[in-house]
Amino acid sequence: MSNPSPPPSRPNKHDPATLAFQTQTVHSGNQADVGTGAIRTPIIMANSYALPEDPYTLDPDNPDLLVYTRESGANQLALQSKLATLDGGEDAVVLGTGVAALHAMFFTHLNAGDHVIVSDVTYSAVWRLFAELLPVKSGIEATFVDVTDLDAVRAAIRPTTRIIHTEVIANPTVKTADIQALADIAHAEDALLTVDSTCTPPPMFRPLEHGADLVVHSLTKYINGHGDAMGGAVIGPRELILPIKTEAMINVGAAISPFNAWLISRGSITLPLRLRQHLANAQRVAEFLDSDPRVLHVAYPGLPSHPQHQLAKRQFGGQDFGAMIAFALDADHDTRNAFVNSLRLITSAVSLGHDETLIVYEDTPADRAAMFPEVFRTHGLLRLAVGLEDPDDLIADLAAALDTAVPAH
Repeated sequence: MSNPSPPPSRPNKHDPATLAFQTQTVHSGNQADVGTGAIRTPIIMANSYALPEDPYTLDPDNPDLLVYTRESGANQLALQSKLATLDGGEDAVVLGTGVAALHAMFFTHLNAGDHVIVSDVTYSAVWRLFAELLPVKSGIEATFVDVTDLDAVRAAIRPTTRIIHTEVIANPTVKTADIQALADIAHAEDALLTVDSTCTPPPMFRPLEHGADLVVHSLTKYINGHGDAMGGAVIGPRELILPIKTEAMINVGAAISPFNAWLISRGSITLPLRLRQHLANAQRVAEFLDSDPRVLHVAYPGLPSHPQHQLAKRQFGGQDFGAMIAFALDADHDTRNAFVNSLRLITSAVSLGHDETLIVYEDTPADRAAMFPEVFRTHGLLRLAVGLEDPDDLIADLAAALDTAVPAH
């Protein structure tokens, strides 16, 4: 994983700029509790905070005041501070889920009549927002484009284009986007580049350093890392984050619970350690799958066969390629299900970024079939989110399930 160079001055836990990334994950956003002396920020479960003698002295334009937890809570503020530091942004807003964060960003920075360019492989909720909901309910137009074809992106620009939106590594096909190139296209047209970096959390990748205007994470995934809390965040310059807080956070009501904010803060402490294992495991597992003739196709940016392999090497520092693998079996529908059900270690469940390895089998959705490579349209897609187990155990489980469901010819 890429890591910032050592801090230039004596490390000070109260000044994140003096700390290396791994140290920032431990100390950023944490404050000793004044009341008890506890050295970790406690869970503050209150939904309301004491007002001053004259409430009218409060700044009504400050969304970070502790007044009512639907607007801001103590644990939320601590997590926002940490996430801004880790992704290199000036500010962050944390909400109840990753989709809530995505919706808040679009709700705030788009108006009726605006146009958006969206990656043709994107998270299903984003696809539905722009294919069905926002055009009808808000008069926002969208064009789905293969973001790896930069000429097609340029050709899709309109005078009303306000946002280009992409994922770094797209879920579920692992198509990889050139963030700097897309940022250059967006900024040449006075548009924003918004990037979902859920599958490429820091320190693996920081989109803001590559020209993105706003970065989104489903905190439910790698940043929390333990499969026990939900949350979402948008990170970026204060001038773009502040309106998300004052418009969407306060008025739409997608607040994160104090307990979830605390759990995610706690989980994020081990992010660099966990991510190192995720990435190493995924490379090993992808190479194993790629070597088995019963596996028809493996999509993983760390394999030379991946269409964006060279881009991924350049963009992610030459050795980090994410922990999500998409693959197809040379088998029919029932056999694919039999393969999944034969696994004894890997869990069949949605989501990713957990400590345990998860797999989900799906046939390509009919309404989005054209956006998926032919092999996934005809043979279905198995998405493997590689966890923290010993890679030899994972490979042994996959091998045994292949032997059970898809015996060698």
